[in-house]
Amino acid sequence: MRISLQRTGGFSGIRKQAIVDTANLSPEETQQLYQLLEAANFYSLPPKINAPANQPDRFQYTITVEENNQQHTLIVGEAALSETLKRLIEWVNNTASKK
Repeated sequence: MRISLQRTGGFSGIRKQAIVDTANLSPEETQQLYQLLEAANFYSLPPKINAPANQPDRFQYTITVEENNQQHTLIVGEAALSETLKRLIEWVNNTASKK
């Protein structure tokens, strides 16, 4: 499985990207990723979750999971992030920075 995370927007408009491939993870890390995806109900989420209007300078996240020749992409505004998606994003960022 490969998960990519892209953050765009914000005050300065700087784009940030993180990629995690389970081929490079320990079994424990791979299990954590699966648990985070399940907790966020990731595969059942619509392709786009809009943030409330009038949210200038907020981030937008694009999360793409590729597994077994299938792909699911979610685009979500920072203000619309659930706690489970926030944890997933934090985990991907932290894990990608260690690899």
